Amino acid sequence: MATRMQQLAQPKPNRLRYPDRRSVYWLDKLPPERSRLTTKIELTPRWSDLCISKKFYNQVTISPIWEVSEWALKAIPSKRVCHLAQPRAPAAGWQPARPLLVPVSRGIQTAVATSRICQLAQPKRRQVLEKSRHKSKYAQVIHLPSKASAHIELLATPKNDHPEFKGDRPMCWPVSKAAKSSITSQRLLDLSSPKERKALYEGYDPYMISRAARSASPSPRIQQLCLPLSRKCSSE
Repeated sequence: MATRMQQLAQPKPNRLRYPDRRSVYWLDKLPPERSRLTTKIELTPRWSDLCISKKFYNQVTISPIWEVSEWALKAIPSKRVCHLAQPRAPAAGWQPARPLLVPVSRGIQTAVATSRICQLAQPKRRQVLEKSRHKSKYAQVIHLPSKASAHIELLATPKNDHPEFKGDRPMCWPVSKAAKSSITSQRLLDLSSPKERKALYEGYDPYMISRAARSASPSPRIQQLCLPLSRKCSSE
């Protein structure tokens, strides 16, 4: 028992004592060099059979009728095979599907409907539930001739367009004579010309800040807009 307790009291070995070793087997020294170049492997007969590629038969059957062997012609099936070859019988209460076009009998063609059947064939009238004094009553809806009031007719009239309303401008409109003969001024030509900038390889620095931007001072309104929003405290 003491020997077992001493064995359990021993600390576990540190497996990460040599973390820089290049072998997964934790060898203290390099394995000895082998004299031969490669390992010689001998295949079993089963492996040799599996290594053989499959044969593909490209023969095309000309006729769909296959030749039956002599043994198949003389074969006699057993009772079990004959029993299994019988088609499965339908269920006891099974009935075939009814055809879509059923012939109508002579009695149905010459039948005369009774007054009760004619009464049941009439469509039902719509009924509305009217509640008055916590009592429910069914009253038939009767469509009576009615006339709208003057206010309803006034509301039903469509609104007219505003006198100064102008529709959408057409896609093609005539160009005025003044626009055809107009001459641009020198100021417009200066404003329409793009800014001249040097290329990157000519010394242009896109991140350079101008001297005017460095010495600019914000207005009181800009300083007011830069202030953060005042949040309400949770205690309030």
